[in-house]
Amino acid sequence: MEYKDYYKVLGVEKSADEKEIKKAYRKLARQFHPDMNPGDKAAEARFKEINEAHEVLSDPEKRRKYDDLGQDYQRWQQAAGAGGGPGGGFDWTQFYTQQAGQRGAGGPGGVRVEYADINDLFGSEQGFSDFFQAFFGGMGGATATSGRRSGARTRTPQAPPQDIEQAVDVTLEEAFKGSQRLLDVDGRRMEVKIPAGVKTGSRIRMAGEGPAGAGGARGDIYLVVNVLPDPIFERRGDDLYTEIGVDMFTALLGGEARVPTLGGAVALKIKPGTQSGRTIRLTGQGMPKLRSNDRGDLYARVRVLLPEKLSEREEELVREWARLRGVNTE
Repeated sequence: MEYKDYYKVLGVEKSADEKEIKKAYRKLARQFHPDMNPGDKAAEARFKEINEAHEVLSDPEKRRKYDDLGQDYQRWQQAAGAGGGPGGGFDWTQFYTQQAGQRGAGGPGGVRVEYADINDLFGSEQGFSDFFQAFFGGMGGATATSGRRSGARTRTPQAPPQDIEQAVDVTLEEAFKGSQRLLDVDGRRMEVKIPAGVKTGSRIRMAGEGPAGAGGARGDIYLVVNVLPDPIFERRGDDLYTEIGVDMFTALLGGEARVPTLGGAVALKIKPGTQSGRTIRLTGQGMPKLRSNDRGDLYARVRVLLPEKLSEREEELVREWARLRGVNTE
């Protein structure tokens, strides 16, 4: 019988904590769930293997005993490879009795622990491998009895409820004001509110609204937001950037310019001598911040606009102005 590396099955290190094991299990269980792979026998077998690994590694007592087995099994393999190992297969019974005696004995006269039935220790599982049954079931006998003690727990592994992710596109204006979408899940129509301030990558959770799992519990639906590019504004975090055109006379003498915002145009004071390329900050005119009443800022970059065509009189005045500034235009 081949030893099963449950850590390898879940793709985690032996030092993985409970959170890492659960995360790996949920990811793989979703990937290979029979509902997601109808008729795929290979996926079904992989799903059972994943459940088996999780059953052991998620239970502290089972995991401890499995790790004990792994150490003994590696030593046995090394000895066998060097020609000094025992003949035949690995002696599961010897492992149980040795481990029980070592943990139960406190020196000469210590108490030796023997299990009436391995099923009592680990519970009886259905649909698991021979390896699992040999180590965690009633095979290989420790001090075996003819059956399980009364009150022993029987568990049948069930698939966890499945979570669903669905991408949803929103415009920048919808992300600014908030929006809503209608979803149809298993014939149920639901209205989902998209809060103001969402970013690309924001996840909106609809708890318990996903498809029902094998046990009847429903998973969650996650809407993964993608904010579409905007022709006027560039978004950086909660701040917005835009460009405004300012005529040369306003830039030279000062005045006002109209600045577009997602909440409507606002007046911006332009100081005399404002250079093209200068960026002016409008506080609180950016995007709403999630779970906050605050807003980001809007940054308006000035682009000074020059007249494209001049009349003869205008050209004459500009040349005279250039001479006053010491500029040779000849």
